Amino acid sequence: MEIINQNIALREDRQLLVITHLTQYLYFVTGFGGLIVPLVLWLANKDAVHRMDEHGKSIMNLQLSIILYVVIGIPSILLFGLGILLLIFAGILALIMPVVNAVKASNGESPSYFGTIRMIA
Repeated sequence: MEIINQNIALREDRQLLVITHLTQYLYFVTGFGGLIVPLVLWLANKDAVHRMDEHGKSIMNLQLSIILYVVIGIPSILLFGLGILLLIFAGILALIMPVVNAVKASNGESPSYFGTIRMIA
């Protein structure tokens, strides 16, 4: 049987979007929750909440970029001595960008993470 017209009503839940952005701070509490919790929230609600897919992809791109910056930055400290700048950049991104985009999500705007590598399109 083929479904010709499938109208799925997505709910508008800005509070969940804000919470999803702010759960990135779990890195500072648990060390790993900043990737796992937003990933679970995104996968569970991407088809039910309006704009959750867009915000979830942006969050995952930021988290994967920070992990990549840290993985590259630590050996670069020993090799070149300039890796500390990359680690400082990653730390600033991890501290500031979730709050900025949580405010944007609260206002109904699209997320924009500066300095992220778009791994998930």
